[in-house]
Amino acid sequence: MNHVANPTGIGASVKRVEDLRFVRGKGRYTDDIRLHGETHAYIIRSPHAHAKIAKIDTSRAAAAAGVVMVITAADLAKLGGLPCGWLIHSKDGSPMKEPKHPVLAEGKVRHVGDSVAVVVAETLAAARDAAELIEVDYEPLPAVIDMSKAAAGPALHEASPNNQCFDWHIGDEAAVKDAFAKAAHVTKLELINNRLAPNAIEPRAYIADFIQATGETTLYTSNQNPHVIRLLAGAFVFQMPEHKLRVIAPDVGGGFGSKIYHYAEEAIVIWAAGQIGRPVRWTSDRSEAFISDAQGRDHKTVVELALDKDGKFIGLRADTLANVGAYLSTFASVVPTILHATLLAGNYTTPAIYCNVKAIFTNTVPVDAYRGAGRPEATYLLERVIDLAAIETKRDPAELRRINFIAPSQFPYQTPVALQYDTGNYGRTLDMALAAAKYKDFPTRRAEAKARGKLRGIGIANYIEACGIAPSAVAGALGGRAGGYESGAIRVNPTGSVTVMTGSHSHGQGHETTFAQIVSDKLGIPFDQVDVVHGDTARTPFGMGTYGSRSIAVGGSALIKAMDKIIAKGKQIAAHLLEVSDQDVVFENGAFTVAGTDRKKTIGEVAFQAYVPHNFPHDKLEPGLEEQAFYDPKNFTFPAGTYICEVEIDPDTGVTKVVDFTAADDFGRIINPMIVEGQVQGGLAQGIGQALLEHCIYGADGQLLTGSFMDYAMPRADDLPMFKISTTDTPTPCTHNPLGVKGCGEAGAIGSPVALINAVVNALSEFGVKHIDMPATPQAVWRAIQTAKSKT
Repeated sequence: MNHVANPTGIGASVKRVEDLRFVRGKGRYTDDIRLHGETHAYIIRSPHAHAKIAKIDTSRAAAAAGVVMVITAADLAKLGGLPCGWLIHSKDGSPMKEPKHPVLAEGKVRHVGDSVAVVVAETLAAARDAAELIEVDYEPLPAVIDMSKAAAGPALHEASPNNQCFDWHIGDEAAVKDAFAKAAHVTKLELINNRLAPNAIEPRAYIADFIQATGETTLYTSNQNPHVIRLLAGAFVFQMPEHKLRVIAPDVGGGFGSKIYHYAEEAIVIWAAGQIGRPVRWTSDRSEAFISDAQGRDHKTVVELALDKDGKFIGLRADTLANVGAYLSTFASVVPTILHATLLAGNYTTPAIYCNVKAIFTNTVPVDAYRGAGRPEATYLLERVIDLAAIETKRDPAELRRINFIAPSQFPYQTPVALQYDTGNYGRTLDMALAAAKYKDFPTRRAEAKARGKLRGIGIANYIEACGIAPSAVAGALGGRAGGYESGAIRVNPTGSVTVMTGSHSHGQGHETTFAQIVSDKLGIPFDQVDVVHGDTARTPFGMGTYGSRSIAVGGSALIKAMDKIIAKGKQIAAHLLEVSDQDVVFENGAFTVAGTDRKKTIGEVAFQAYVPHNFPHDKLEPGLEEQAFYDPKNFTFPAGTYICEVEIDPDTGVTKVVDFTAADDFGRIINPMIVEGQVQGGLAQGIGQALLEHCIYGADGQLLTGSFMDYAMPRADDLPMFKISTTDTPTPCTHNPLGVKGCGEAGAIGSPVALINAVVNALSEFGVKHIDMPATPQAVWRAIQTAKSKT
């Protein structure tokens, strides 16, 4: 932005300033907060996946030592249900089935872990002890677990007798049918996108504090979007004026989407604190998190790809069952629809696409956004069917992709599934990845591995994602019940330092660093003189929070707009001080200068005059130097890239080792390369975890069989290679936001699972294996080998 390079500005690998407090153990998370007179809530959860509640007897618990109150659904009769933020219509035009999601189960439990009652006591131990005295008489019902059989019942909700939430579609079904009729080759694949538990390092935690004198409540929450929680809880659940609820999200230890939503426990502590006039706290333990945190993915899909004789994609058809769990979580309905099917064009020129998605209620924990949120599912089915098509048509998988790429000259490119991509260069990231992975030398490495008794495979995946969510008008037209803008405020203090107030929220992304870099670059303020405030609805402008890789693209753009206003006002003040027209004043490198001269005023001098306005144009301007802006994007941003994974498999045990992983991404303009690399690394680790290890498995009775780290395998350091991460040397900046940025937080989790599975299938190709579902555990790989051998 400035003509003089700023060593702490845009493009610099500035170390994250927030990390110093974290590595020293000085972070302040919700569970670290202690309030005078606080009490502890303990939640009684259902041991059944599906059952009627015949009776609840809380009398013994209420009389137990240390108990302050006991809460059941009857006490919360006046509260609204937890709202869903997106209305999807079925293909027949009818609205989705939207049964009430009660704060506490009303007459029926619908998943193991469903909240039934709450004990509030002086200590957590007392609350737990009293909870054991509550007697709940359940009448168990058959559990609905298999989406394919859900229509047979029993119904989870009266509003949905067949357990279907919606039957949605997108695309031109007739055009796709014609394309398949003309195809020289059709590839068909059935696949599963496995269910995942988010497992943020910090469990969810909430504290509510009710001030009787004012009738105000403060909620401390480990959440990604405090303003949205204030809106959902205040307006929809409690029907209270928003100004009576303050929401503070302090340091948050990861979220990955799972801390976007409004959970029952937030409502519970708010209500309880109001009743007893004392603070109420609740912190999840890890076992509780497995049965109460919204989970991710869980799709069953049949996908078909039609190709002409030259290998060009001419049609794509996908039919998906999407599990939404027992209730609709905040964004459950948009993930398998708008955030998924609209990305099925991928990086390619496929002219005809049709997707049908049926969302199914099951007796499992609700499903919602998890890092990538619909985009990993779209990329997985698309890049898997392309790889299978390459096998069936005997084409190199890299070259099959290349001949179908959208060319740089074709942008802006209108896809057949609603989105219009503004810019991209997919061939360049493919070339960079192939070179870094030494793709041409792979046969030599495969032969060497075979000599050692190992199976070596290589897999390629391209991805594109729509992030920077979202243009409000588009979101509204597609069923969104909120805007997609972001807010930012800039206060230049009297001595020239700057306070940034953003509606975005940081829970690991590095906002306190990257936002300060933007301000330092734009205003010429020393980096260490910029303070970033977020996470408090009383101190920040109303904003939509952090998810969907939107913070820099939308939140950063709001800050740019606010700084433009600062500069415009600063020019008028400087012009007055320098006795010239403001048209003659230019702003550069932190100073307002009279064009063509060396006469200038620094931004600090201008700010001081704004707050000590002895010599000030009062007839034109108000004192002070603080501005606010809202930015509503014109379109999504579309980062893209190529990932190449290389694995070695021990055929005797099925153990798969990732020996090499290359990532080449186009994120547009880069604010902080080091932070971008860290974001990609984290995404790759989570994607590899999904592909090799992680899987939420429910038994036929609805019991979660993988409810602890003894059974749910998380990726560890020795499961990961040294990643080769690069960003393109020919970036394609976003054309419609002032920073040219695209977003990077989810990319690694989007492209890596399918690259790894493609590599596993490639390694097993000598046995004729053409597909393996995630996770590719040693048992699954060994079985695939044995099954293939038995057929030969």
